[in-house]
Amino acid sequence: MDTTSPISPPSASPRVGSLPKIKLDGLRIGIHLTGLLSLFQLGFIWLNRGLTANPIQFIEQHLGRSAVYMLVLTLAVTPLVTLTGWRTLPKHRRTLGLYAFFYFLLHFLTFAVLDYGLDWREILRLSVEKPFIVVGLLSGSILLLLAITSFKFWMKRLGKNWKNLHKTVYLADGLVILHYAWAVKGSLTSLSGNILQPLLMGLLVTLLLILRIPPIRRWAASLRQPAG
Repeated sequence: MDTTSPISPPSASPRVGSLPKIKLDGLRIGIHLTGLLSLFQLGFIWLNRGLTANPIQFIEQHLGRSAVYMLVLTLAVTPLVTLTGWRTLPKHRRTLGLYAFFYFLLHFLTFAVLDYGLDWREILRLSVEKPFIVVGLLSGSILLLLAITSFKFWMKRLGKNWKNLHKTVYLADGLVILHYAWAVKGSLTSLSGNILQPLLMGLLVTLLLILRIPPIRRWAASLRQPAG
């Protein structure tokens, strides 16, 4: 229980003209640096003229992979807490999730605006020919809904339904991996082409979901040494 008074005593008041103390949160800074890393990487590649002969496609695919990575990191929070007891990590889960949506949004805008100039008729035709686009839009729609309702206002407004709604992130994870695997050039049966990375990401997501199953979660937590 926090016994600190909400009103600071006179002796604790800052002196006139003194600068307020700024408390740096190393974990928060690390989370944001992780979230922005893909943009820094993309900027570095652009400055070094490494965007390939098809820069729009390169940017689109880079942003899409970034969305997948951030979504997997979001899903990894609870298993990491189970395995390590890192209790301060969950408060940053929302930030990771918002970065996942941020990269999906950039990925979609690159596709819809830069690649197809908001030609919705052509985009609709492509969606019929290439169903992985529809799968991507479905996963993105879930991320949009979760991003909008991630604020405290919606937590209070939705009550118990808020948790049920945000469990759809598991569905989004599955759809994102399916979209990723379906979009790359390669064969799942022969494990040829570019299929290896989405396959590994799918296995990682499966492992993270398994670690959430209550009996397995309790067993994993029991492996930790009790805190001194």
